[in-house]
Amino acid sequence: MGVKSDLGSEYGEKRTRLPPSTWNLSKAEKRIVCKYFYGMKTPESYASNVKSLVSMQDLKLYGLKSHDCHTLMQQLLLIAIRSVLEKPVRYAIIRLCLFFNDTCNKVIDVSRLDKIHDDVVVTLCLLEKYFPPSFFDVMIHLVVHLVREIQVCGPALFRWMYPFERFMKVLKGYVRNRNRPEGCIAQCYIGEEASEFCSDFLSNVSTIGIMSRKNMGRTQPLSGADVQFVDRDLLDQAHLCVLENRNEVQPYISEHMEHLRNTHPKYKKRTKWLQDKHNRTFIGWLCNRVGYEINHGSNEVMESLRWLVDGPCMQVPKYQSYIVNGVHFDTKSRDEMRVVQNSGVHLVAKTTQVSSAKDKNHIVLDMSFYGVIKEIWELDYHKFKIPIFKCDWVENNNGIKIEELGFILANLGRVGYKNDQFVLAGLVKQIFYIESKGSVVLSTPNRDSNDYDSDNVLGDIVIDHEPFTRG
Repeated sequence: MGVKSDLGSEYGEKRTRLPPSTWNLSKAEKRIVCKYFYGMKTPESYASNVKSLVSMQDLKLYGLKSHDCHTLMQQLLLIAIRSVLEKPVRYAIIRLCLFFNDTCNKVIDVSRLDKIHDDVVVTLCLLEKYFPPSFFDVMIHLVVHLVREIQVCGPALFRWMYPFERFMKVLKGYVRNRNRPEGCIAQCYIGEEASEFCSDFLSNVSTIGIMSRKNMGRTQPLSGADVQFVDRDLLDQAHLCVLENRNEVQPYISEHMEHLRNTHPKYKKRTKWLQDKHNRTFIGWLCNRVGYEINHGSNEVMESLRWLVDGPCMQVPKYQSYIVNGVHFDTKSRDEMRVVQNSGVHLVAKTTQVSSAKDKNHIVLDMSFYGVIKEIWELDYHKFKIPIFKCDWVENNNGIKIEELGFILANLGRVGYKNDQFVLAGLVKQIFYIESKGSVVLSTPNRDSNDYDSDNVLGDIVIDHEPFTRG
């Protein structure tokens, strides 16, 4: 009949052979996929240690929990199969993974739901082209109804089973006498409720058994400090980063830029020159400006601004680990010794963009920067301390590439922005990198359900379908 002739029987002299289908993995391809999983490092509390789930002898995954399956389905599987299978089959599987990633976000754009539904219908049609009929049971069919379920009931995170599974583990830990499990659970639960009730009357005491909003906002070091004297130029660079991101300093930044335009009128239209001059002279100018206000009896100078102008201590504590808003960050050197990866960071900052050196129409837009934490400093301003990350940022022009499927590839070897290495710890979002024909950038979901930040690297990927022909 001429239907899928490449899957027809191959008649030999001694036997008849059925060729493998397009979705079958050869032993070499299985080894490639397992190697990707075996070498993956994910952030702490993101998933289980993926390396411990892989058997390189059997070329299989063992001991997956339900959350691990969800993580693989949403993000990790589509990275692992980038080098295997034929392109049409790979496209179909990746489309299905991206659908689950879209529908499991904490924040969902209602206007996109109809488009997501249409995409998953096309995805299932693509799967029917390459997978056998036995693959399409009722569970595959239910995928069509997930978008409608979101429209009626809201985001899936309010209805899935993970909170109940975690709470069942807590209840299981209450059991001391296996002959009376209900009594053990009731007694321990009452004791915990009493402890939480009493903790409401105590200061600086967090609730028991559940991460509260207060815990999510904590910022504290996790390792011993290595106090060192740092280079003055680096300290000024870190100090300038702090000043640029403090609300009480913003009026002085605008005043200093206007001062530079008036002092150097022939350079007032050269944005890059003004910015470089501002970076070199702002610290000294601000010290003189605030000192003048204080000497003339001005009471409008805030106390925090006075300490900021005085500058940080030359002895800087350096840490290997730090918790910022409930997220655990590590330096790159510490990550190399551990099975998790907590050093990847992503920053969205406003920057001036020009098409060429002669372009006078400067445009200020948001730009994404990707990097790894090299050092964690804690600047001491005597009355308060500010954590700051020293990062190796990937050069955007030659180090960042967006693939055909929408994956962001970062070349961590191309380090740029060496004159602007520092960033405040509270301004970055944690990401992680997976080595797969380059370092693929993946984002971690927010752990606080009250934080409605939908910034997800994979959440914005939409693959437009094009018909495939086999040849």
